[in-house]
Amino acid sequence: MQGILDTIAEFFQGLLEDPTVQLGFQLIGIYIVLLWLATAFWAYRDMTHRTANPVLPYLAAAWIIVFTPVFFVFSAILYRIVRPKETLAEANERALAEEAMLIEVEAQAHCASCHRRVERDWIICPSCRNRLRRVCPGCAKLVELDWTLCAWCGKDFERPELLREAPRSRVMARPLSGLPATAEPTTVTPLARVTAEAVEPPHAEPAPKPRTASGPR
Repeated sequence: MQGILDTIAEFFQGLLEDPTVQLGFQLIGIYIVLLWLATAFWAYRDMTHRTANPVLPYLAAAWIIVFTPVFFVFSAILYRIVRPKETLAEANERALAEEAMLIEVEAQAHCASCHRRVERDWIICPSCRNRLRRVCPGCAKLVELDWTLCAWCGKDFERPELLREAPRSRVMARPLSGLPATAEPTTVTPLARVTAEAVEPPHAEPAPKPRTASGPR
């Protein structure tokens, strides 16, 4: 039994002393060291894409290097667990997508009273009966409630239209005492009428005559 063990030991000793085997082990060791350093460099580059802090990438590379070429695999596994889930590019893309969705939601018309979604050609909200828009009396198009004039026909909503006065009938008189034929009668102002009434006393009605009693004396 001892002889068999000695034979096996001599075989492995001779195998290890073989230059080809020693070169193979050296190449394997160099490969492991290079893989260890490459893992540290990968952790550094990966952290630069995941954070804006200038110190954290160096800490990630140091974390891999501290575990030596023997245990760097475990350090790489731990790093993948604790690293940020999103890169800066992914975070920016997600923020832009959320902002675009928010802008799209804000661009949609909503009722100012119940905040429900309404269409742009609605006049009244069907949920709360709130008035949304009005119809322009000039061009019959929908306009906003806060507009002061119509953007299509230019109608001014703050200036009401002047009422057209009906033509008056004028009295045509013959020219007397040098007056023109189209002279209009002088109108009496209310102040002159009140003054005239104050100066001229009203006409007093005649007092009734006393009745005489008729009968036998």
